[in-house]
Amino acid sequence: MIEISVLILTRNEQQDLPGCLRSVAWCDDVHVLDSLSTDRTVFIAEAAGARVTQRAFDGYASQRNAGLKLPFRHEWVLIVDADERIPADLTAELRQWVANAQPELSAARMRRRDIWWGRWLKYSQISPYFVRLVRRGRVHYEREINEVLVVDGPIADLTQAFDHYPFSKGIDHWLNKHNAYSRMEADLILSGSIIRPSLKTALFNRDFNERRVHQKALFYRLPARPLIKLFYMLLWRRGLLDGVAGLRYALLQAIYEYMIVLKVKEREQQADSAPIDPIVPTSSRPHSP
Repeated sequence: MIEISVLILTRNEQQDLPGCLRSVAWCDDVHVLDSLSTDRTVFIAEAAGARVTQRAFDGYASQRNAGLKLPFRHEWVLIVDADERIPADLTAELRQWVANAQPELSAARMRRRDIWWGRWLKYSQISPYFVRLVRRGRVHYEREINEVLVVDGPIADLTQAFDHYPFSKGIDHWLNKHNAYSRMEADLILSGSIIRPSLKTALFNRDFNERRVHQKALFYRLPARPLIKLFYMLLWRRGLLDGVAGLRYALLQAIYEYMIVLKVKEREQQADSAPIDPIVPTSSRPHSP
């Protein structure tokens, strides 16, 4: 037995959840935190022996933080999304790693392989490393868009990867989801709450999540972001080596960035054109009879 609990967050995941559950069938403590699904998600989870808790969705970070507070049986928790799979090689590494983990370690980072059209987007993938194995009570999430996992303590790196199928529900679903993300990112930009970025942190900080936060803050300040993102993915990251799938993915990411740019401009224009009630001097106001 592997002394690891599993947390899966769901919302209408009847298509992807069965495969995800099969990939963690080695676990004796699978928890599903469901955001009030209206399909067969809950039935599928319970039929597979998972313990289901339902909670209304009120934000990405807050939902994940609620998941981390569930009554897990084991000290270590593996966080998995329904469109992700845990291969046998990673399972074997998890078994050995947890058995020998030092008390000071708080989490483990592993590579994620994004797969589309049957191909691993090895070069195109922007964020390939994720902290997914955590020790209970030592982590929490921040930010409601592109949420960041904050870890209190050292993080180890695993060698094996897990698989992610971002287009398992089709391009329409991906576009709809990123349409919502782009709205949230536009609101974040206009809120003025983005951190003041540090180039040193963005380039050299050892914590991948911390680097990403500062890289994103720097990126928001650049002109022509959609074109920069396109050429960054295709040329700098060598996304062209991923073939047609890499080209398609880079184009979709550039479109997503352009959606953010347009929504920021739209909101700024709406704010500038909002009607303002004229100020009428007291002396010119008509007197009541």
